[in-house]
Parts: sequence; structure tokens; C-alpha cells
Amino acid sequence: MKKTIITYGLIAGAIIASVVALGLAIDTDSEHLAGLEWLGYAVMIIAFSMIFVAIKGYRDRELGGVIRFGTAFGIGIGVTLVASVIYVVAWEINLALTDYAFMEDYTQSVIAAEAAAGASDAELAALQADMDVMKERYSNPLFRVPITLLEIFPVGLLITLISAAVLRNSKVLPA
Repeated sequence: MKKTIITYGLIAGAIIASVVALGLAIDTDSEHLAGLEWLGYAVMIIAFSMIFVAIKGYRDRELGGVIRFGTAFGIGIGVTLVASVIYVVAWEINLALTDYAFMEDYTQSVIAAEAAAGASDAELAALQADMDVMKERYSNPLFRVPITLLEIFPVGLLITLISAAVLRNSKVLPA
């Protein structure tokens, strides 16, 4: 089971990490990326399709077509953890290679969007204060790493639950 988890976790992590690396290679100006959060989640879903493949493959190859929900869940959550750790490491490398400019760019884009939407000066000042607090917190890896993990882990957990439910088969097949 460990081999299956590691293999498919590495595949899922490589898919996600390659997209993070691609972000370094293309113009990542926050103005061009505004509203593209859906793309990141689409890539996560594609990468986490490896959970379904891992569970089905393990069930069919190793268990003769029989797998309980708990075993399937264990495989899926293992793949999720491996891929999530790779994502966090890739994100940290991305931040280091870009001199940790992400949060500054992000906060500026949020404030610019609110200003364009007609926010008052008082609203913009309050938003700037909130963004300054967020920038300060995000500069601490003890805050940033769990936040980054929370971006990806719930997606993997959801796909794990769905895959384990769909693929479970506790009936022994006739010989």
C-alpha cells in the first residue's frame, strides 16, 4: 500500500508542482491572473484524479477487486498528503525565487480591485490596514505553510471521500 501511496502521490504532486513552476516561467503579474483561481483548483482536481486511479489499481491488483471504505480512504488520504507536501514545498520554492513578492502583489491587486469597484477612501484605508496585517502574518512560515496546505488538502480530502465511496467493494468475488 505504501508503494501505491508514494507512487501516485508523487505523480499528483509533480502535476501540481509543474503548474507552480510554470507560473514562474510565464508573466505572473497579478493583473493578468485576477479571477483565475478556478484554474488552480482545476489543476488540483486533475492531479487528484490519481487518488481514484491509485485506489482502483490497488483494489484490482492487490486485493482481487475487494476493498473496504477504510482501506480506500487510507490510500486516498496518503496520496493527498504526499501531493500536498509537494505543493507546499513547490510554493515555498516559488516564493523564495520571486523574493517573496507574492503577498505584496496580491494585496495591491485586492486594493486596486476595490478602488475600481468604487470603494470609499475610508473603506480603502481599512482594507489597506487589513492587508498590512495579512502581509505581516504571511511573512511567518508558521502561518504561511498551514495556509498553503489548507489551499490544497480539502480538495484532496473531498476527492478521497468520493473515490473511496465509489470504489469500495466489500463483496468477495467468486473464484
